[in-house]
Amino acid sequence: MSLIEPVAPSAGIEAPKPAFPAPAEVATQSGPNGIRFDFNDGCRVAVPAGGWRVRLRDIDTDNVLFETELEAGWVMSTKKYYVRFCIEVEPCSGAPSDPPSFVHRYDAAGQQVLIQFPVGTIGDVVGWLPYAVRFQRRHGCRLTCAMSDKLIPLFAAAYPDIEFITHEQVLPERFYATYNLGLYFDDADFTRQPCDFRLVGLHRTAAYILGVDPEEDAPRLALADESRPIEAPYVAIAVQSSTQAKYWNHPTGWREVVAFLKDHGYRVVCIDQKPTHGVGYVWNHIPYGAEDETGDRPLQERARWLRHASLFIGLSSGLTWLAWASGTPTVLISGFTHATNEFTTPFRVINYHACNSCWNDVRQRFDHQDFFWCPRHKGTPRQFECTRLITPEQVKSAVKRVPGFANPPRQR
Repeated sequence: MSLIEPVAPSAGIEAPKPAFPAPAEVATQSGPNGIRFDFNDGCRVAVPAGGWRVRLRDIDTDNVLFETELEAGWVMSTKKYYVRFCIEVEPCSGAPSDPPSFVHRYDAAGQQVLIQFPVGTIGDVVGWLPYAVRFQRRHGCRLTCAMSDKLIPLFAAAYPDIEFITHEQVLPERFYATYNLGLYFDDADFTRQPCDFRLVGLHRTAAYILGVDPEEDAPRLALADESRPIEAPYVAIAVQSSTQAKYWNHPTGWREVVAFLKDHGYRVVCIDQKPTHGVGYVWNHIPYGAEDETGDRPLQERARWLRHASLFIGLSSGLTWLAWASGTPTVLISGFTHATNEFTTPFRVINYHACNSCWNDVRQRFDHQDFFWCPRHKGTPRQFECTRLITPEQVKSAVKRVPGFANPPRQR
């Protein structure tokens, strides 16, 4: 167990903004004899002057995780994910006149607990929220979830017993315990996660961080408008993503699939945020023949389009996770992720004859700054073959398996 002190930035260089609000400077819970403790970003114990022996134990494994003697100061656990800690504090001298020992066993029942989600992502939060709900139900805590203000309207009315706030609204001194959910690529010592997220899947990593059952479960969504956006039967699609490896890189794939859907009596509606996205000389456009419903619109509106769609076709991206949460049959096209990375869908499309699953390869470090990241074949004729070799026929075959596809509902 150790405390890593932050390094001061060099003169003239602005320190990067932390991913999450920091815990309270003073431990939020009060024990006897001036002892303070909490479980905000790990187990934290502060003891006053006097000489103390502090022991941190994992109740579930009965392992002593750390033990030390100190005159005064802080003891902080290395592990920041959920552990059912037992804190044991006793005077070093053991004299009859010493104050009694202090023992606290983690118990979040009725306590204020904060779970923080990163901002700037959609799919991660959609996939992780059900595990936060599961944590609340398991422990009977008073749960607060901190996330982007763009996502809060999707969930707040659906979960009235959870408080939803932005990071700017967090008051850290309120909380008995805090857990930070994220994808920790460089956590070689497993301080933020008990196992590498690339091994267990993007959504299930939250279950391991929070110590709950990893079985997947879609969140409930709250829509301000439940009405159908158009009367005709339609298929929603989303073709854009944040890096080229996530795109369906087959040169005629989307055009052929859109034509196929229209031949079967469906309107095809693109609900991406952007109609065009790319870097340098590579740009990805809304497919020919698709209706343009792109734009920077509220996610509740996107969920409304998804909920009434006959099916959705997308990539390993946020709108695909939103389609899953909306209960829409989802055709998921991805080669750079392994199928375990996303939610289970019978309409998953991947070509295992091509290079695949680099995202879930623990030997590869994803580079968020490189739009053309392809760790195994960049700069070669095989670059992005993971999706370039997914054929239109593969995707059409998955679409045909969606129940009712061959007989779309008549226009109302």
